[in-house]
Amino acid sequence: MQYLSGLIEHYGYIGIILALIGGIIGLPIPDEVLLTYVGFNVYQGRMLFVPALLSAFVGGLGGITLSYLIGIKLGLPFLKKFGPKFHITEERVARTRKLFVKFGPFLLLIGYFIPGIRHVVAYLSGMNGYTYKKFATFAYLGAMIWCLTFITLGRMLGENWTQVGFFLSRYSIYFVFLLIVGCLIYYTYWKKSRAFGK
Repeated sequence: MQYLSGLIEHYGYIGIILALIGGIIGLPIPDEVLLTYVGFNVYQGRMLFVPALLSAFVGGLGGITLSYLIGIKLGLPFLKKFGPKFHITEERVARTRKLFVKFGPFLLLIGYFIPGIRHVVAYLSGMNGYTYKKFATFAYLGAMIWCLTFITLGRMLGENWTQVGFFLSRYSIYFVFLLIVGCLIYYTYWKKSRAFGK
């Protein structure tokens, strides 16, 4: 955490972008803690909310898009060979692939909130031949929701921002469940709208 605070202190908004790109491609960076710390900086007045959110969004987009492109160009052999160096184990890849088969695009949307999933799901999207449009529709919306959630949480918690670990362990599963339900409702509505449009 000292390293991350130093990165943000010295590089400001650019530091947020660089840290999140690294964290999403698999470097050992505690992304949620970082975002919550950014929210704490907003609370203290050292950063502005909108630029901080946009910087986090750009970092999230950069990291997940880079992972997607690696998945397209280099595929599973690359992930098996170099994944362990970024804490992406074969077991984690196998587990995420099973989820990906069942939930597909929705895993891109909610995967940010599931530990270990966001680091793999973009690679799998590329490997499975997702078009950029399909990938971006779900992954970029998920990135915005994720960044907004944790930066807002850090700003709300203020001096108690370090309690984010407690909130993650106790409430993240409920949030993911509500997010899935919301997405299913939206998807059903969207499908019906398209059917009526025809």
